[in-house]
Amino acid sequence: MDAPSSSAVATLPTTTEGKTLAELSQQQPVFLVLLRHAGCTFHREALADLKQAEPAIKAAGARLAIVHLGDSNDAIERASPRYDLRDVTHVADPERRLYRELGLPRGRLGQLFGWREFSLGFRACLLERHGVGPLKGDGFQLGGMALIDHGAVVWKRALASASERPDYVAEATTALCVSGPVR
Repeated sequence: MDAPSSSAVATLPTTTEGKTLAELSQQQPVFLVLLRHAGCTFHREALADLKQAEPAIKAAGARLAIVHLGDSNDAIERASPRYDLRDVTHVADPERRLYRELGLPRGRLGQLFGWREFSLGFRACLLERHGVGPLKGDGFQLGGMALIDHGAVVWKRALASASERPDYVAEATTALCVSGPVR
């Protein structure tokens, strides 16, 4: 976890509310989940996890925002009834501005194509039926999470590999504890 900082990260506009992340974070903390490219089976697995986690994240006091690498028309999290995250804040970041500013790394071969990724990818793709899709965005970009409060990034964490499957409710709770009392 890094120290709180002001950042241009918070000025990127959302595609759903038409406000910036900084503006939204004035009302309540914004818990950002930055996903891999939409064709990645782990991106789709994360969407299923976020659909389940969103009510608890909201109850904890944060607004969930999903950041994806496609343009505003590419958001499968809004288009697919399986994931149905239309009520969640969305940010299209095809240029990877947020990813870079938050210091989220691009993956090395072992983080993207290791035995663990193949094994867990098989499970997510075929057994859980998340499938795969066309590459849209940087296929080497790893995901991560951050919390923006009052326009500042107060907590962030990069994922260690493409297959890492965080407990989003626990991560949001940790982030909110770091940022201080819920407003």
